[in-house]
This record gives sequence, structure tokens and C-alpha cells, in this order.
Amino acid sequence: MLNLLAVCAGAFALLWPAALNGYPIVFSDTGGFLEQALMPDIGWDKPWIYGPFLTPFHLRQTLWPSIFAQALIVSAVVWLTLCRVLRTPVHRRRLHLGVCAVLAVLTAAPWFISTLMPDIFASLTVLGLFLLTTPLGPATILLVAAIMTLSIAAHLAHLVLAAACLVVLSLLTRRFLWRQALPLATALALISATNFAGGGTPAISPYGSVFAAARLIANGPGRDVIQQQCPATGWRVCAWKDHLPTDSDDFLWDPHGPVWADGFGPIRYAPEAAAIVKATLQAQPMAVLRAALDNTVTQFGLVKIGDTLGPDHLEVAVRPRLNLYFPPAEVARFDASRQASGQLLALAARFNALDLLVLIIGGVSTVVLAVTRWRHNRPLANLAVLALAALLANAAATGALSHPHHRYQARIAWLVVLVPALAVAASLQRRAGDRESWKI
Repeated sequence: MLNLLAVCAGAFALLWPAALNGYPIVFSDTGGFLEQALMPDIGWDKPWIYGPFLTPFHLRQTLWPSIFAQALIVSAVVWLTLCRVLRTPVHRRRLHLGVCAVLAVLTAAPWFISTLMPDIFASLTVLGLFLLTTPLGPATILLVAAIMTLSIAAHLAHLVLAAACLVVLSLLTRRFLWRQALPLATALALISATNFAGGGTPAISPYGSVFAAARLIANGPGRDVIQQQCPATGWRVCAWKDHLPTDSDDFLWDPHGPVWADGFGPIRYAPEAAAIVKATLQAQPMAVLRAALDNTVTQFGLVKIGDTLGPDHLEVAVRPRLNLYFPPAEVARFDASRQASGQLLALAARFNALDLLVLIIGGVSTVVLAVTRWRHNRPLANLAVLALAALLANAAATGALSHPHHRYQARIAWLVVLVPALAVAASLQRRAGDRESWKI
């Protein structure tokens, strides 16, 4: 019972940005996630996973239980990770609260925990995979596997992240980790099954070619191919070939662009997008690779808090959904939030300098733990290697395959602060044990 209370206390500590906001933090995509389980259409651009996860907690009444569920899962995973790197149960409740306090005050983790988006599950994918390589009881294995499956399936980029981390851990342990691969396989099956049930296509990303085409066009190679092959190909995009956007987000969401103009839509546009992707890869493979590497490097260094904290598009993407599916009191709570009035972003910006400094210190510490393969605690050394690999894999999965944004890397960068925090906790426990032995 005391352990559970410690986990709950850690969860509450990690929710302070939502308390500061006066409401769970939302993003323009939050409306789509909420609607996933509240109407028959599962959508085209997101796995049908995160929205259904939220529904049993909010029950169309209030979003606060959903945000607490996220915080509780994170606190529980941090607790289990701490238990794996500590030698004994001595002081672990205090140490857990200390680690959660460090994460709450010095990292971006609480901002993502407080946001109704699947971003926080990127880090849980990494920590869950690490936990499955350590000794666990049967019930704990099932719990971690369930959390990890949810985490991987919640966002398509997490599939790449999980696969990369699995390769790294297999190299560290010098064996293929079949048990650890099961959540990834289950997530793939779950996404395929839901896409088949909702859209009739048993695919991981039936319309992912639209995003890929947007990225290639924004990077340049796709734009060059369109210039060379239009109008002979008869592509719809040929009408825009002389004023193609240089930002993939503009290509994807501009109502007057090739995807949405005249009510066309991404589902109908996907076959052409796939043809553009294929033609670009065939014509300019090295240019595509260079652009992907450039985007990965760019994404790796984008770690500021703030991408999801402004009021942009909330009036058209979130508030109408709240108004349709939730009681008036919930809409009033959203309207009264600092985010809705445009105040939250400025408040969060005050933490960016401290967060960056802590990330640099934590990153250097994590590199030291990884390179030296810290002899005092081999599981923690493995976690250090995994965290660094995860940062690189996440930058590649989001920057190279999507559009570089600060939130994509900031949502996982806090792992390099967690690792040295766990090392300090393990050291404090060891010293406390040495003192007790000396007294005896």
C-alpha cells in the first residue's frame, strides 16, 4: 500500500503543468484523438489506439482522469525502473519521490504528461523495453508488456523507435530478445487489425504515402521530380508545380493545396502520393538520403518546450469536440484555462533555459555512464546506452520521416536526465547501506 501511495504521489507531482494551466493541456490533434472512440470514423492519419485508451477514463465527463492515468503510468514505470537499478528495497519510496521531483522540476517530462497527446508514450516505449530485459515477476511482466504495447501502438514513429531499441539491446545482450519483441509484434497486429476494421485495409499506415510525399517535396528531391515529370505523368500536383510549398505541414494541411483543394482529401490522394514517393526514390536516392540525414541532425537538437502549449487552432479543432461530447461545465473549464487565453506558452518559455542546461549536464552524464559501462550497476549502464540510442532513433523516425519539431525530441530527451538521477539514487542507497553496516 505504501508503495502504491508513493507511485500516486509521484504522479501528482508530475501533473503540475496541468494544475498551472487549470485544465489538461491539449493540442489541435487532441480533438481528433477524442473523436476516435466517439464516432464510427477512425480517421486517416492516426492509429486507432490513443483515443480509445482515453475514453474509459473521461467517460464524456471530464478529461482530468485521462491525464491522471497518463501520470500514473509514467510514475509506475519510473518506479519499476528504479527498483531494477536499486540493490535493495531500502529507502526506495523516498528515492522514487526524489526522482519524480527531479523530473517534475528540471525536465520537460511533466509538460508532456500533462498534455492529452501520445507523445509521452515515446519514452515509455524505451523504458518498457528496458524493463523487459530485467528479472520481473509474471504479473509485472504482463503489466509492462501491456504498457509497452500501448506505447508502441499509440504513434507510428514509436514502431521505428521500438525496433531500433530492440536492435541495440540485442547487441548489448548478444542475443535476440524474443520476449521483448512480442509487444512490438502485438502493436503491429493491433494497428493492422484496427485499420482493417475501420477502413477495410489491413495495413500499418494505409495513407502514409501522403506524409512521405510531403516530406520529399519539402526537402527538395520530390519537388525536382515533379518539375521533371509534369505534366506528362498527369499528376494532380502538376497544377501546383510552380508554387509547391517548402514546408511539409503546408503541403499536408493547406485547404487550397493539392491534398485538400476541391474537397479531394488525403485518402483519394494517397495513390498519387505513393507514385511520387516511388519516382523520387528511383530518381534521386542519394539526395533523399542526404535530406533525411540533415533532418535527423536538425531534429536531434530541437528540445524546447512549447510546441503544443499555444491556443492555435483549438477553437476549431478541440472546443467543438468538447462542446459536442462533453457537459457544458467541461467546456467552461477549458475556456477558463491559461492555454485557451494564450497565457500558458509564455509561462512555459521561462523553463526552457533551465531545461536546456539540465539536458546538457544529463546528456554528458549519460554518455559517461554508457561509455564507461558503469561497473557498479550494469542494468543502469545498459539503460544509459539505450537512452542515447533512443534519442538518435527518435530523431531519425520523426525528423527524417516527418517534419522536425521541438516537441518530437523534447518528449523523449528527458531520459538523459532520468538515467543520472537513477545513478544518484543508487549511489545514495549504497552509501546508506554502507553506513548501516558500519553501525552494526
